Amino acid sequence: MQRHNIIDVEATRGAPRRFVFVLLEDFTLLSFAAAIDCLRLANRMADQELYSWRLLGEGGDTVTCSTGTVFKVDGDLDEMHRDDTVMICGGRDVQNATTRKVLNWLRREARRGIVIGGLCTAAYTLAKAGLLDGKRATIHWENHDSFSEEFLEVELTKSVFVADGNRMTTAGGTSSIDLFLQIIADQYGEELANAVADQQIYSAIRTDQDTQRLSIPTRIGVRHPKLSRVIQEMEQNIEEPISPSVLAKDVGMSTRQLERLFRRYLNRSPKRYYMELRLQKARNLLMQTDMSVINVALACGFASPSHFSKCYRAHYDTTPYRERGAHAARLSV
Repeated sequence: MQRHNIIDVEATRGAPRRFVFVLLEDFTLLSFAAAIDCLRLANRMADQELYSWRLLGEGGDTVTCSTGTVFKVDGDLDEMHRDDTVMICGGRDVQNATTRKVLNWLRREARRGIVIGGLCTAAYTLAKAGLLDGKRATIHWENHDSFSEEFLEVELTKSVFVADGNRMTTAGGTSSIDLFLQIIADQYGEELANAVADQQIYSAIRTDQDTQRLSIPTRIGVRHPKLSRVIQEMEQNIEEPISPSVLAKDVGMSTRQLERLFRRYLNRSPKRYYMELRLQKARNLLMQTDMSVINVALACGFASPSHFSKCYRAHYDTTPYRERGAHAARLSV
């Protein structure tokens, strides 16, 4: 292969930087694959081994990813080299995958000054180990509500990735590419990072200032500035809902005009749309936390458990208690 003149070869002499990927059970394949492929391509484009990697898993045997594919790992959770970078790979039901052994190992390695990151939902694992206290972090938007309820000492953002000191977190999916392109750029320059992105046909490189979810107009398929502002207010005020009359006044409309706007574009009333947002958050909390049903109700703006249960059943055709029980049963299969 012809050498690519992207970096100063002589300046990179020495041992490659080693990444240790710790695969939790049911880890998200895309997040892991996107990260490791950036390292592979960096080596290829530089025509030398800039990076190496190792796969670890609890027990040191095999770990199953989100697609059901079984990975043979290189070893158990053993002691790292001081200059290793550890990346925890999370996915579905990260709470159960975050075992006591994983937490104790992480705390031990953190005390030794190891750089530690979490891909996809693994920010939960880092936070549970106390490694994100007082730091900025991100996690997949679907886990945002439960995370913010449980880890008050973490400054949770909606960025695609966050690097805060010796801790890194990503939102999942292709955000691993964005983080690792940044890592490559910081170590070897933008030219190599751009060459890796070109190989991946990845043209929209994001920074830590980019948010992970689509804009409200894109999500709802409607470009109406006042409607977007009202929905944003709703999303930011779940625990203490704002009345439609106040929401309408805030955007310079009458309550009747706001009603017509929601009926026209979303085929439901503002009150109904708001209720669905609150119930969606409640469902996330029921499935992702061990919060009591009463506390879930309060966190989603319901004054009484009975009213919460009635609204939940009307929307999801099951009670909050049965929803949680059915979810636990599915995970145990």
